[in-house]
Amino acid sequence: MNKRSVADLKTGERATIQSFTDETMSLKLLEMGCLPGAQVYLSAKAPLGDPICLNVAGYVLAMRRAEAATILIDND
Repeated sequence: MNKRSVADLKTGERATIQSFTDETMSLKLLEMGCLPGAQVYLSAKAPLGDPICLNVAGYVLAMRRAEAATILIDND
């Protein structure tokens, strides 16, 4: 099975956070509310695709695609 990450989402797509691929980055993401089991929604992308804008845990979070690529997801 091919794992997808938040970086693979299209604008308007929803998914559920499963796990992380980078231990150091995962601590930062957990502190920002990106918890396994949380639903994430890609609300916007910058014109060149980086950074992206996510809705997670009731707030809007902007992050670079490289950071988003460390968040593994399941589609809803």
